[in-house]
Amino acid sequence: MLNSLASGRRLALRIILLQLAVAVIVGLTFLTLGLRDALAAASGATVVALGTALLAWRAFAGLGGGGMTMWRVMSGMVLKWIVIFGGLVAILGQWKLPPLAAITGLVAAYAINLLAFRFKG
Repeated sequence: MLNSLASGRRLALRIILLQLAVAVIVGLTFLTLGLRDALAAASGATVVALGTALLAWRAFAGLGGGGMTMWRVMSGMVLKWIVIFGGLVAILGQWKLPPLAAITGLVAAYAINLLAFRFKG
């Protein structure tokens, strides 16, 4: 086995913290366009970080067989997408925040996944 449960947890924590940092950065960047844009961008990225945290919580809940681990990962992924979709519905539908800023925050937070897996030093 190449990866331990602890190294997976550390990688997940690093990704979540980087996504939250991106939420702050993208929020501050969109602050030049206004408070509503900044809130939308930061909220979009924060929703992704929250979904990633739920996925990690489910996926790294404990040891088990292959079937149990696969079930945990799949249920964590479903929870992640429910949180992201529900968060976007709240951001765009309920609070009526600017969609471009929210989608930009979401994409910026997802870009962290690509970077974290590429440079996992």
